[in-house]
Amino acid sequence: MSEDAASRHQQRERALSLLYEAELKGQSPHEVLEGLAVPPDAYVRTLLEGAEATRAEADRRITDAAVGWPLDRMAVIDRLVLRMAVAELLDQDGPPLAVVIDEAVELVKAYSTDESGSFVNGILSAIAPALRPG
Repeated sequence: MSEDAASRHQQRERALSLLYEAELKGQSPHEVLEGLAVPPDAYVRTLLEGAEATRAEADRRITDAAVGWPLDRMAVIDRLVLRMAVAELLDQDGPPLAVVIDEAVELVKAYSTDESGSFVNGILSAIAPALRPG
């Protein structure tokens, strides 16, 4: 893994931790960002702002793809990673599709349940063609 890829992976981990903090505190990601003593890297901010800005659309797409699994029944980390990944997929200038899915799967494998990797992969594979045709 190149140094840049490791850096991006670490930035996604940081963004996930801040999304999780916002979820636990009942705050918006913006409120959590504003409360930080040290501002995060630019890509962390981009991920948080993207997840916040596209949350309604992401939740709709995730719900449509996750037949029988309402958002409130999903593991919190799975839901947050899915929202972040959908935000990246909605950004046409964002990372390649395969990178977004691979990173999302790696994050949930590290921080969520044993079944989360295949669950997140399945949801994103169902959503991705509409967001990144081709």
